[in-house]
Amino acid sequence: MVKENQLKLHNSLTGQKETFEPINQDNVGMYVCGPTVYSNVHLGNVRTFMSFDMIYRYLKFLGYKVRYVRNITDAGHLTDDGNVENDRFVKQSKLERLEPMEIVQKYTVDFHQVLEKFNLLPPTIEPTATGHILEQIALAEKLIDLGLAYEVNGSVYFDVEAYNKKGLNYGELSNRNIEELINNTRDLDGQGEKKNPVDFALWKNASPAHIMRWASPWGDGFPGWHLECTVMSTKYLGDFFDIHGGGMDLKFPHHECEIAQAKGSNGHEPVKYWMHANMLTMNGQRMSKSTGNYILPMQLVNGENNFFEKAFHPSVVRFCFLQAHYRSVLDISNEAMLASEKGYNRLVEALKTLENITPKKISTVNIDELEAKLYTAMDDDFNTPIMIAHLFDAVKMINSIKDSFENITTEDLERLKAIMNGFVHDVLGLDTEAVNESSDKLDGVVKMLIEMRNQARVDKNWALSDQIRDQLSDLGIQLKDGAEGTTYSF
Repeated sequence: MVKENQLKLHNSLTGQKETFEPINQDNVGMYVCGPTVYSNVHLGNVRTFMSFDMIYRYLKFLGYKVRYVRNITDAGHLTDDGNVENDRFVKQSKLERLEPMEIVQKYTVDFHQVLEKFNLLPPTIEPTATGHILEQIALAEKLIDLGLAYEVNGSVYFDVEAYNKKGLNYGELSNRNIEELINNTRDLDGQGEKKNPVDFALWKNASPAHIMRWASPWGDGFPGWHLECTVMSTKYLGDFFDIHGGGMDLKFPHHECEIAQAKGSNGHEPVKYWMHANMLTMNGQRMSKSTGNYILPMQLVNGENNFFEKAFHPSVVRFCFLQAHYRSVLDISNEAMLASEKGYNRLVEALKTLENITPKKISTVNIDELEAKLYTAMDDDFNTPIMIAHLFDAVKMINSIKDSFENITTEDLERLKAIMNGFVHDVLGLDTEAVNESSDKLDGVVKMLIEMRNQARVDKNWALSDQIRDQLSDLGIQLKDGAEGTTYSF
């Protein structure tokens, strides 16, 4: 059963926050554009997929049955002038001296390993472009029959002008008009064949040198980049489904082309809510291999890089990413990661403390209010930064109960445990178990230092006592001397 809620999400198509009302009650269909597997998944991609993992998790947390489809692009597509040498898969296969499908397999495995490392849930269905060639050919044929596409020299192009003449408005998602698009187009692919510079490829004729090729009514070729997502999303979710997501960089042209293909073939909008996650920057600059301002996800985790002073646990990285709203630009830096680690450790420590609290006969804390604030934050377009701020209000509450400034009943304690575990583990997807192992080791080290400090105080070695306290403080560990001995907190 779905929890009663007032979930609102930002619809990129309208530019407004809208109340979420699934097409089929209690069921949600969600499609997210997956990776093009010709190289290692980069950190910006991880952020996008993590954002939609959080959205997927929250919808499930509310009780919705979600069919989550995320594709794998494993067929080559050209990046600019139609030269086979610019096909990403062909280029990488030559560079690594591997067959194109070996490249696909290698980087698909890498993609899955990285996402598993950051505790992303697998999608319900993960179709591949090469597994749906026949359906892509069929859609191209249908668009030709409808007068919305044309064949030239074995290639098929979508006719944007014909589409607009039907009043279907190419550019509605990105708010661009066709004149602006013509003036700004830099896509040289097939320009000698196209009726219009903004027309885009549905199918490309393969030159004799092109390795990845399939038979079609127009000769051997391969599908255009945009066609696959329209085919796979509608095949598994129907011709009108709830949510289509992806990175902000896909809004134009990829998602714009998807809309055109689907509306052109079906006569109506394919998606109710379009959602876009924003980009990731590092040290205030866009990440780019050419500038050297670039790091792979696993280099952030294993510490093998020149940007960060240490390695960071995947859950710390995830926590850092989710401290920014999914529609905001997120900038990561050494300082930001260290701050996230401190905050994350505080959260983990509070969860441990929660397990050792002794309940009382009355409660002086308001669990209802806390729970309402957490849901309200998430219902406001998945506002994880505000939700996390409320989790830290809960951390203060837990520490106050531990220090006997507040009391909590058995019933409220169990509710608090369920709420904290639900939002920390199920919604944010933070894996605290592995961190707890290292936390236990840290706990042992800090307790040893406290014992050394206590002995120093017995010996009246105040200099050593102060040194231990101050150095722990510099590391973000605060000692507190009380009647029952010395305790510490982050």
